[in-house]
Amino acid sequence: MTTDEYLYGTEETNRKRELTFGKVCEPPAPFFSHQELVLRVARLLCSHVEPLGLGKVAVAPVDVILDRERALIVQPDVLFISQERLSIVRDQVWGAPDLVVEVLSNRTARRDRREKLDWYRQYGVRECWLIDLSHESVVVIDFVESAERTSMGMESIRSAVLPALDASAFGVFA
Repeated sequence: MTTDEYLYGTEETNRKRELTFGKVCEPPAPFFSHQELVLRVARLLCSHVEPLGLGKVAVAPVDVILDRERALIVQPDVLFISQERLSIVRDQVWGAPDLVVEVLSNRTARRDRREKLDWYRQYGVRECWLIDLSHESVVVIDFVESAERTSMGMESIRSAVLPALDASAFGVFA
């Protein structure tokens, strides 16, 4: 399937689905605990981003077209796009968000940690958070500085994209 067939030839849906080099991937709906974390992270980011006018936060399902020609469309669980880059937002997001968040589950962890992480790096995402419910950890991967930090418990989540964000792993899981 091409990018145009996916975007304009299929019906709108609230189901999470992605286009991976021409192949549609439509996993089952996430578990309730997964969605709770998505909502918590989105609220955390919104409460920081919106009052300061830093940009926009969105949650899946929203299409992020990383490569139109190669038909690569992803739907991160949560994403942030800085004010300076909001021009990439139209009906979909046409390019790499500044920050993406993936809440890991048993069904998606392998893909999120490998394929999607590689795509985010390759296509210009500045930072990715991997949130692991089973270990109650937040791994922040800074693609610009090639750095990785893991936060657990009361340890601060240190974001290069949102340096003034005051959050801890405990706050995400509490």
